[in-house]
Parts: sequence; structure tokens; C-alpha cells
Amino acid sequence: MKTEAKILICYNAPVSIFSVYNGKPFIGNNTGDDLSEKSFLKELNTIQKRLKKYYTRVETLTVDRNVQKIINTINSYSPDVIFNFVESVEGIASYEYCMAGIYELLGYEYTGCDPVSLGNCLNKARTKDILNALGIRTPNYLQLKPNARFTQKDITLNYPIILKLMSEDASIGISEYSVVNNYTGLRKQFVFLSNTYNEEIILEEYIQGRELNIAVLGDKVLPVSEIDFSGLPLDLPKIVTYDGKWIENSLYYNHTKPVCPANINVQTQKRINNIAIKAFKALTCRDYTRVDIRLDKRGIPYVIEVNPNPDISTDSGFVRAAKAAGINHSELLYTIANFALERKRKYDTQNKAV
Repeated sequence: MKTEAKILICYNAPVSIFSVYNGKPFIGNNTGDDLSEKSFLKELNTIQKRLKKYYTRVETLTVDRNVQKIINTINSYSPDVIFNFVESVEGIASYEYCMAGIYELLGYEYTGCDPVSLGNCLNKARTKDILNALGIRTPNYLQLKPNARFTQKDITLNYPIILKLMSEDASIGISEYSVVNNYTGLRKQFVFLSNTYNEEIILEEYIQGRELNIAVLGDKVLPVSEIDFSGLPLDLPKIVTYDGKWIENSLYYNHTKPVCPANINVQTQKRINNIAIKAFKALTCRDYTRVDIRLDKRGIPYVIEVNPNPDISTDSGFVRAAKAAGINHSELLYTIANFALERKRKYDTQNKAV
């Protein structure tokens, strides 16, 4: 029997604002389709159909920078819950938390993390500062403004170093050139990122070792996933690049394969599960989040990313972890929507009691 509820799926239409997204110069022979935001549009019908199995009305809304139109449309529909898939607005990632703020100002309940959590997680330096303040180990870092002036003496980190865009997700700007072993390589990649993206850049000590993804659903940690880099050539860094996530038939796409559940011992699993929950709480996440952890050569875990509202398309890592826990895609969507619906019910009950 369906729950009497109106669900509004809000999502951002794919928009390109950078000349390249994969963190390296375009040399004219890049192959494969970019599956980033386009892949989600293919998933949207599936998500809507599966939610319709549980709720009486499910509609969709494309979000852009016409804020008044968005407000009018949301108010006109008056949803019980907004299923929030907005990760940027017209390509601007920093507007992600702003949309969640609009939902709150309008008084509508929504899925996933709140504006504070989204904003803190988007800023990699702020995330690391929060983690460090609470005793959660994360790699040492420096942050630089685009085109900043610096010398070799200013780089106080240990090589190798990985360069990332401060406030982008989905591995935008990450390529095999992101990991550098000396100042010359660092300078070259820094100049490229500055000129291409004109955003702040974070330099981070690169943790050489296993990469684990820990999906947190509510207060439950799902089976741990590991990225298998064994198929990559030895001279390439073992990282998840933009190509590896989104460019079909690229070298990284073909040779960075997730393995879930990961082959880890019980003691390590307990340790990283505990760290994932601590990171989840530290960044005040809710509903669903993915915590990315690297184990160094001694097996010491470092949190490298906290990803609020991660991809939950049918072939995503989060869905893979849910499946390993016995939760199919439809059930996962229902669970996340119901988190928000329960918050609404609790709010409504409290208001009636006043």
C-alpha cells in the first residue's frame, strides 16, 4: 500500500562551465562519453518510477538560477518531502548548500544533509580542520589561491603531494597529473589548475595505500568497498580520477574497479567503521553520506573526503554497498525519503501539541 505523500525530486540540469573537467590539457584524442551529469538524467526516470511504488505522487523539478521560478514551483506543488539531488546550480558547486537553505526557508523537509553540512563538506580545507579539531586523522595540507605566488620553501608538505580543487566534487580536476613527486611537477599542475578553473587549490600529502569507501545510511555503516587499482600501469598514481569515474573506455575507467565487500580483516573494519561514523557526526551529516578513507603502508587510516548526498544512481558505489547489505535500489530510495518524511511527521506532531 502506498504512503499518502507528495515527493518532489529536485535536480540540477547538466551545464558545462569549464573547458575541461578531467584535470589535464585536452590533446585532441580523448575518447569515451562523459557520463557525469548526463548519466543522472538517464537515471531520473528509474528513480521516479521506483519512488512511485511507495508514494502517491512523485514529480521532478529542474533547478537553475531563476530562484523566484523555483520558489513558485515548489510552493505550487507543496511537497511533503523534497528529494534533493541538487549538486550545483548551472555548474556552480557552491550553490548546492544554498538550495538546501531555500528549502528550509520555505519550510519544506528534504532528504540528505543540511546547508551547514553541505557547505562544510564542499570546502576541503574546512572539512579537514573540523576533522583535525576532533582528533580524526586526515592528511596534512596547504591551501593556495589561484595564481598565488609561492616558492619551493613555502611547500612544507612531504612529497608525493596531490593537488585538488578546493570546492569541487565528482573528481573534477583530478587526473594522473594530480599526484606530483617534486616542486617542478607541483608548479606545473598548479599553473594548469589555476588557469583552467580559477579556483582555490588544496595541496595534500598523498597517502600511498588502499582506498576504501564507507557508505553510512542513517546510523548504519554499510559493507566497505575498496577501489581495485591493480590493472593500472605501475607508473600511474593509484587514485580515482575524473576519467575513472566518468569517461567510458578511458584507462582509469577500465582499471579502477570497486570491490564490495572489501577484503579486510575484522579489526581493520571495526576501526574504519568507527572513524566513518565519527566523521559523519563531525560534519553533522544526516541520512546518507560516503566517507573515503586511505590506509597508509602501515595500515593507519586517513579520512580523505566526506561526501554528503553521494551519487545513488543504480550503478553507484553507495548502491553497491547497500546491495551488499541486502538493500535493493528501490528500498534504498524509500529509506532515504522516509528519513525526511519522519522528520516532517515529528515536526507536525510537535506543532499540533503546542
